[in-house]
Amino acid sequence: MLRTLFLQAPSFDGYDGGAGARYQMKREVKSFWYPTWLAQPAAMVEGSKLIDAPAHDLSWDDIAHEFDERDLVILHTSTPSFNQDIRTAALIKERNPNILIGFVGAKVAVEPDKSLAASEHIDFVAREEYDFTIVDIANGMPLAEVDGITWRAPGGEFIRNKDRAQIEDMDVLPMVSPIYKRDLDTSKYYGGYQRHPYISFYTGRGCKSRCTFCLWPQTISGHRYRHRSVPKVIEEVKYILREMPEVKEIFFDDDTLADAHDFVVELSGELAKLGFGKKGFDVTWGCNAKANVPQPVLKAMKEGGCRVLLVGYESGNQKILHNIKKGLRTDVARQFTKDAHALGLTIHGTFILGLPGETLETIEETIRYAIELNPYTIQVSLAAPYPGTFLYNQAVENGWFDGGDHLLTDGGNQIAQLSYPHLSSAVIFDKVEEFYKRFYFRPRKIGAIMGEMLTDWSMMKRRLREGVEFFDFLRRRKEAA
Repeated sequence: MLRTLFLQAPSFDGYDGGAGARYQMKREVKSFWYPTWLAQPAAMVEGSKLIDAPAHDLSWDDIAHEFDERDLVILHTSTPSFNQDIRTAALIKERNPNILIGFVGAKVAVEPDKSLAASEHIDFVAREEYDFTIVDIANGMPLAEVDGITWRAPGGEFIRNKDRAQIEDMDVLPMVSPIYKRDLDTSKYYGGYQRHPYISFYTGRGCKSRCTFCLWPQTISGHRYRHRSVPKVIEEVKYILREMPEVKEIFFDDDTLADAHDFVVELSGELAKLGFGKKGFDVTWGCNAKANVPQPVLKAMKEGGCRVLLVGYESGNQKILHNIKKGLRTDVARQFTKDAHALGLTIHGTFILGLPGETLETIEETIRYAIELNPYTIQVSLAAPYPGTFLYNQAVENGWFDGGDHLLTDGGNQIAQLSYPHLSSAVIFDKVEEFYKRFYFRPRKIGAIMGEMLTDWSMMKRRLREGVEFFDFLRRRKEAA
């Protein structure tokens, strides 16, 4: 068994490299998602250790000693962090020339040869779902025999092994929460719409939707949703309740958990049996949801203790939703939102500016749409054409890239990469700030925030901190413009 270290490497200050959804970047308020895609194989490799440097504010000097007694390092990377990550790989090899370094993540899955060519210090990259790939390597299997990798042969050539079959029985994967408890500090992970501290993990992988911009279904997890059995999910929930009593909220990070109506209704019922949703039971849960979940399903979720839904509205223009293959109608989204609000569910809405078909008029339409829907909080992102996505291919074919190949500034802030003949990237970039200001700086929203702060001292401190971070976010955007 190789002595294995799983690493989310030091990066930009406040950069959420472990984000499991669409974008890795610095956000409007500091937030960190758990590095679940590293924790999963870490739970399968005996004696391993997981380090999430960005969330724990660790520099290279803080972790350098960790590589002295290791045989294998698995480093998660992404398109925005790749250049920094290969610098970390060089430092690791300089410290321990005998160590084996493998990169995982969507970036290397879709560009294996290009990634290996970028650094002589990368020994292999993993493609597809890589949990059992890493287990094989950690168990000492020769690289030539491991499915699902592209590796550097002794002669320097790159060899692509056969693809690894997708995992069918998700119950074979162990819990990740024990790895969080062992190696991570839960107080370091938080988001603007989640109770703190929280835990997130996947009950399943894959998403049947075909959104052209969404990274993981198009690169690693696929479009066929496969999930654990309800008893296995409940087993992990029980572990969290028993072993991590500080946790106030559990977030099921599946791309769209609520798409599987029967599954989420059954899960909600079992969570209710544990006390979720009952008076005096202080732990809540949330999940990602498409804005078309039927009211009866939402009702069952609420009764089972669901508090918050992360909903990708993306745009208020129906043609743009068609362009990105969202499979969603705005009238259905409006009804979904009314149903959720009527049930007392909190919504964090995400929106994207700069998608194909965007104009000044559609941006205005989306801003008004967001104000009408009035989710609890919002995230406004710039269209991010990650390699491996349909959107990236569209941008290449149509010449939409506005120069450069970076998604972020050197400081980790998102760049508007797409530019259209009728709408420049600079205008799209500026509209993000306008969107945020018009949504949050209105009497109704300010009143709601102030009321929340005045009735909860912990929320008072939290919102004041987030306010400072938000205005700093606006300042940094001006500097980047």
